[in-house]
Amino acid sequence: MTFQALGLIAPLLQTLDTLGYRQPTPVQQQAIPAVLAGRDLMAAAQTGTGKTAGFALPILQQLLLAGENAPGAARCLVLAPTRELAEQVFESFRTYGARLPLRAAVAYGGVPIAPQIARLRKGVDVLVATPGRLIDLLDQGAVSFAQLQTLVLDEADRMLDLGFERDLDILLAALPRQRQTLLFSATFSDRVRQLTRGMLKDPVSVQVETSNASARTVRQWLIPTDKRRKPELLLHLLDKFGWRQVLVFVKTRKGAEQLVKTLHAHGITADTIHGDKTQPARLKALARFKKAEVQLLVATDVAARGLDIEALPQVVNFDLPSVAEDYIHRIGRTGRAGLDGEAISLVCADEADMLKAIETLTRQVIARFEEPGFEADHRVPETAPAAAAAAAAKKAAAAAPGKKKRPFTGPAGGKAARAPAGSPAGGQKPVSTSTGKAGAPGANARTAAGSGTPAPRHPSAPAQAGTKPGARSAARSAAPQGAIVVTAGRGAKSLARAAGKVTAQAGNRKTRSGPRS
Repeated sequence: MTFQALGLIAPLLQTLDTLGYRQPTPVQQQAIPAVLAGRDLMAAAQTGTGKTAGFALPILQQLLLAGENAPGAARCLVLAPTRELAEQVFESFRTYGARLPLRAAVAYGGVPIAPQIARLRKGVDVLVATPGRLIDLLDQGAVSFAQLQTLVLDEADRMLDLGFERDLDILLAALPRQRQTLLFSATFSDRVRQLTRGMLKDPVSVQVETSNASARTVRQWLIPTDKRRKPELLLHLLDKFGWRQVLVFVKTRKGAEQLVKTLHAHGITADTIHGDKTQPARLKALARFKKAEVQLLVATDVAARGLDIEALPQVVNFDLPSVAEDYIHRIGRTGRAGLDGEAISLVCADEADMLKAIETLTRQVIARFEEPGFEADHRVPETAPAAAAAAAAKKAAAAAPGKKKRPFTGPAGGKAARAPAGSPAGGQKPVSTSTGKAGAPGANARTAAGSGTPAPRHPSAPAQAGTKPGARSAARSAAPQGAIVVTAGRGAKSLARAAGKVTAQAGNRKTRSGPRS
């Protein structure tokens, strides 16, 4: 399948050739013809699979063929939940439309509104905006949707999580009923499907890969530990594996600042992205991270979507997200465009419910490793019966007939000789130990700090949850010296300590709607 076969015009094909796009991704193969045909669309695909091009390319072609725009009007509206995602989508439209006489604009909060008003009054073909700022622009009469042809909701599920229901109702009431409506997201919850009732007309449904599944190019593993030990454990992992570029997710803005303060105290360069920072400050932090001027970028879920960092090798969940779907979007920052990536979660006992929700959503059991010296006093409970984990692994292996399964040889990094080895559980496709092809230092072959040579990998793999006792013992004997292989959710030391100890119970969690962007 080629882009030409999808019906795209010559200027777009030339741009794609310049960008090095040779073949459309599965979501693009299905979405582009449907959009060009004028159909409403509901498309679900994993992050990093080319969803933006899936709607941007056909929309640009439609706008070009439809003629010129009127002053003060917007012909296509793309709604995004965060400033970062809005900026990314806007840049994509500009890139793909480089050879077309079309105008695009972006509008979001946190920056002065006057330049946005001036730009919109001249008229734009494509407007990418966050809901809150768009309502402000409508209140000031800065934009008209009388000529609107297409509405796109990008990451609609996140809009609901951030409390945009009322804003969406206001905006939908201001838009013409006769329009093409496109919904793109990595996940579609029941709440999103309720939102679509009455919004879409006989939509084409596109489902790429398994719904609510994580990317197969991302190796996932977790380390159970106590909450108070997490900062120390993160510093230990940075030194042990020689990670050079890591995106770290935390739950709160205060937690982000506290963690960066701790990192700075230990000589680690780091910056933050969260809702309390101005948009220029957030963009500056991201630019510094992309240029490798800082080693760690610590972010709240405001950055779970919209950050496109080429060949990002590692994502660390310092805190698990309260909303399981956000886990998919977080780890989707790595393993993009077919490259390999790695997602590591530091999990404490009171996050057991969150972990269970994530594994239920993704239909897989995340491989566990205990880091010597950081074993949890409060054990993280098992999240799935051994039989269920084994069944999930068997189902995953059968889902890709004819594909050769390569072993996952455990956590990767610059000092991987000491890393525990493991295999992904459940629906995760085993991948090679290579962690990338290009980009930041360490993306091709992880190198030991300062050595310039690829770090060794241990060839062994531990038993998954649900492995028979004999195989489990063999796996332990094959593991690196000092590593504690966790099977069925528990390691040798935690099993020995568990007797007579009270297991910490997960506390009640409250979710709240975030600020309007």
